[in-house]
Amino acid sequence: MEKRNLNISFYKAGGTQATRINLPIPWVKKLGITQEEKEVELFLDEENQQIIIRKK
Repeated sequence: MEKRNLNISFYKAGGTQATRINLPIPWVKKLGITQEEKEVELFLDEENQQIIIRKK
């Protein structure tokens, strides 16, 4: 398992607060995510304090 420490960006969008995180391109490529096939599933595991991203 690889690990990287990243920061989440906070910004205002249409009067509400939103966030953004940039994923390392090598990781995205390893998951087979491309500009043509970019749909992912996002899971929140509150018990283990994890967010899981998986290619759909």
